[in-house]
Amino acid sequence: MRCLARSTAAAAMLSVSAVSGITLDVTSTDSVKAAASTVAGKMMDWYTGNQPGGTPGILPQPYYWWEAGAMMGTLIDYWYYTGDTKYNDEVTTALLFQLSPTYDFMPQNQTKDEGNDDQIFWAFAVMSAAEYKFPNPPSDTPSWTAQAQAIFQWNAGWDYKNSPSNSGLLNLTSRLYAYTANETYSDWTEKIWDWMDGVGLLSPQYAVFDGTSIGDNCSTLDHNQWTYSAGMMLNAAAVMYNVTQNETWHERALGIWNTSATDFFKDKVMFEICEPTNNCDTDQQSFKAYFARWMADSTKRLPELYSLVQPYLAASATAAAAQCSGGDDKITCGTKWTTNGVWDGTYGVGQQMCALSVIQANLIQDASSPVSEKTGGTSKGNASHGTGTDQTTPVTFDPITTADRAGAGILTALVIVLTVSGAW
Repeated sequence: MRCLARSTAAAAMLSVSAVSGITLDVTSTDSVKAAASTVAGKMMDWYTGNQPGGTPGILPQPYYWWEAGAMMGTLIDYWYYTGDTKYNDEVTTALLFQLSPTYDFMPQNQTKDEGNDDQIFWAFAVMSAAEYKFPNPPSDTPSWTAQAQAIFQWNAGWDYKNSPSNSGLLNLTSRLYAYTANETYSDWTEKIWDWMDGVGLLSPQYAVFDGTSIGDNCSTLDHNQWTYSAGMMLNAAAVMYNVTQNETWHERALGIWNTSATDFFKDKVMFEICEPTNNCDTDQQSFKAYFARWMADSTKRLPELYSLVQPYLAASATAAAAQCSGGDDKITCGTKWTTNGVWDGTYGVGQQMCALSVIQANLIQDASSPVSEKTGGTSKGNASHGTGTDQTTPVTFDPITTADRAGAGILTALVIVLTVSGAW
């Protein structure tokens, strides 16, 4: 993802929002669904891919391609939580239009600028479609699971090793393992976690730092912490514990959550590190959406998290709804949720998506559990997808040594480039 022009921000919080903004009572299923519907409808006002002359799966400027994939994933969540099928056809159309002839979400008009942390959000969308039993694509199209598997054909040539890409791959491999029971995905999940831990992207206290560069042999770190990187790792650890019952994964999941609860919330209301200085760019204005998504999903994988996470989802949703009071329609959402329900004057896809994600996450307790191929999943994988490409060169994954911990570069791409040959 690349930085965009920055916009000012300032605003949002109430206990139960009814005085201004969108009315929300998080204890009422009907209220949550109604609020989610309102916010989703406003979010779709920015989408032009469903209009004459528009391109399915593309948002207008200033939004990059990846955020449209993230939006489709959020709309799959919306259907999963509410049962509202209003946007399903548009989601399916967008996903299939952007799939590309190689079935790996590398359309030719995006490959020049596409990073692995961009591509991964389309993989998250189709992986959620498989896990939540979103209506399957046409039979002459690869299944949702097969599309997620094909993402293992990564772009090489990037010098910055960032946590969003590596934790994104970690999240995807963990979920593919849970869905397919293929041990290859489990092995890669372990390797990725160990590499991130080894080079210091994951601190002993379970803080997730932004990245490091091979330019200085991975010897220095960007210590910025973003909600969505922590969310991807929280969810991966919870998924792995659910499947393996390995206490190590249990400890990791709780460790990340405990650190996140301290670092990303004020009075249980979520915030991003760029918000206090009104310095969030267009990408960053959407990050809380993904953190809320993975917080909620993790409670299905590791149920003891529910009592820990839910108070934060409830407070954040209430605050988010309260500040959705901007614009002529008085339902436009802003960036900040931490200033007592005052709209901060910002608006856009990211702001709507964040509010939608955290509001609908309050329906997680009554939502069905994610499925796998063995527990009712109808999306079948494809052994030929993700087994190689002429666009990247597979690399070996060397054991981490003492020198590696000081910074030796193990990867030759933004994320670990892997080939899942023989994965089935």
